[in-house]
Amino acid sequence: MSDFLDEVAISVFAGRGGRGAVSFRHEKYVPLGGPDGGDGGCGGSIILVADSDDTTLGAFRQRRRFAAGNGGDGAGSQKTGRDAGDLKLSVPLGTVVRDADSQEVLADLDLRGARIVVAQGGRGGRGNVHFASAVHQAPRIGELGAKGEARHLELELKLIADIGLVGLPNAGKSTLLAALTGAHPKVAAYPFTTLHPNLGVAEFEDGRTVVLADVPGLIEGAHHGAGLGIDFLRHLERTRVLIHIVDASAGPDEVRRALRDVGAELRAFSATLAAKPTLVAFNKLDIPDAVTTVTELRDEWPDAHAISAVTVEACRELLLAAAAEVFRVCAAEKEAQPEAPADGGERHHVYRYSPRRREAPVISRDGEAFRVSHVGIEKIVDITDLDSEEAVTRLQNLMQRVGVDAALAAVGCVEGDTVRIGEAEFIYSDDGVHG
Repeated sequence: MSDFLDEVAISVFAGRGGRGAVSFRHEKYVPLGGPDGGDGGCGGSIILVADSDDTTLGAFRQRRRFAAGNGGDGAGSQKTGRDAGDLKLSVPLGTVVRDADSQEVLADLDLRGARIVVAQGGRGGRGNVHFASAVHQAPRIGELGAKGEARHLELELKLIADIGLVGLPNAGKSTLLAALTGAHPKVAAYPFTTLHPNLGVAEFEDGRTVVLADVPGLIEGAHHGAGLGIDFLRHLERTRVLIHIVDASAGPDEVRRALRDVGAELRAFSATLAAKPTLVAFNKLDIPDAVTTVTELRDEWPDAHAISAVTVEACRELLLAAAAEVFRVCAAEKEAQPEAPADGGERHHVYRYSPRRREAPVISRDGEAFRVSHVGIEKIVDITDLDSEEAVTRLQNLMQRVGVDAALAAVGCVEGDTVRIGEAEFIYSDDGVHG
């Protein structure tokens, strides 16, 4: 994981649902009242929302484990337990959410307000009022609340900016960002002054704005992890246009080398990055040697902009040229996008999980015991009160219908063998699995 928190690992634990109540009416003139046990409340979910203005994942520096609350227990008179509130974690725009175990990308939160439920809270257990029937009028069954989901996640930040400033260390990127946007990044005369991406916003007379990102200077081998470059090249993938700033005061040969080396690093990191529209800016015109260099190289790079970030000379022209390219790219992106919602609402992403297809029970050896793997049955076992004889009998009937008994018999499970389902252990007998 990056020391600068462009990547971070966190663990999230949704809350468990509350327990369903086993209760019966006790009114003065109703001595044999029916069941009235209420349901448990739902456990809280964990939700990531892209609504933070941070430019790093530094908010997760100290805390990496997050747990939502559990639902309240149900009560008599069909009183439902309190639902636990969801736990919302704010992340910067551009955060990619990945399952740490499977490495599956769960979401790319690239729009403000985009959200994903990364851990679903457990539903509340049903009270005994749900288990009454004409045959069984006084059930003493109340479900336990379902366990909430737990996940280990990796968050990767790819900042979203319209224009990315690239170049070798000390090319003047931070000074140019300040000249173009009024941002105030740290500036000094030594390599890697910029340790975090800096963002600035430039506003035009017509009200339109562009966001610029200044990332650390690139060095040879950055795409392999040399220097700080690999930690921040990913941010440039989000940009629409690049401005390559070159220190023209270093002389013609150094300018050629800078253009060659930075271009090679961009191509090596990704073809997408190398294909972005790029403007070249020969910087430091306030130094006489830079003027000489620009004059010598004008035929080789006729479209390059000659600027001074210190005196702001020609910086406005550079910004206007870059912004025009941004607006052109934005127009092309808009044409490729689906139409906005008919109700005029803001388009944003909401990610949801799709339920997995139901499968037959899978039996495997677990030491001396047999392990039953079946998502549905494991969830039912988890919410069953194994201290209740009625609840266990109901569970046995469900397992028989699903085919657990037949699957165990088929692999040689015999009376007296231990059977494990989820965190529970049972003893197998000829008439089924018993607690």
